[in-house]
Amino acid sequence: MMLSVAGVLLGAACSSADLPDGPELLVKSGSAMGAVRTVAFTLSTEGEPEVQVRRAEGSLTRAGDAKGSIQVRLIGTLQELEFVLLGPDVYLKGPTGGFQKSMTREQLAAFYDPGAVISGVPALLAAGKDVTVEGEEAGAYKVSVTMPPEALVKVVPGITQPVTGTLLIDKATSRLTRIELPVPGGTITVALADYDAPVTVTAPPLS
Repeated sequence: MMLSVAGVLLGAACSSADLPDGPELLVKSGSAMGAVRTVAFTLSTEGEPEVQVRRAEGSLTRAGDAKGSIQVRLIGTLQELEFVLLGPDVYLKGPTGGFQKSMTREQLAAFYDPGAVISGVPALLAAGKDVTVEGEEAGAYKVSVTMPPEALVKVVPGITQPVTGTLLIDKATSRLTRIELPVPGGTITVALADYDAPVTVTAPPLS
């Protein structure tokens, strides 16, 4: 009898009735993300997903300024680049040598602009379909959602098809903390942290 009672209580504790409505949660998270001033982000991949960017990390501002590093597959080889994005200017540094101005911000955006992540997340949340809050994980709501490529590509480069992935949305702040995307060949994960921490982006000396 006691086991039966415990089972009923456990089932009640895990009931979906205790979870927020999925679409409403995405709206709330979109509003919270729209107020973010800075964030640290990491994009990582597992397996062999069919995307050029294999890893990226950096600090971003709402104005679009950013600094960090990116690992990208070019002509069959992985190359590691450091980047500084300041206004319309793009500074890149390869494994050897110093920073150079090698392209415009418009040219970078056609490939991948990490500085657009902050502004791209609210639009991504607004575009989500088939939203289901599946449970809780580490102080966050775990949400299944289908996202269209035109919204995803500003946050995760190389996506050309809709993807049903998993979002983690912090319960206390409604901010997005992680995006997990199963894609052909592997998984892409974006982690967001250090919200509104001081970030200063300055132009590096050119070689």
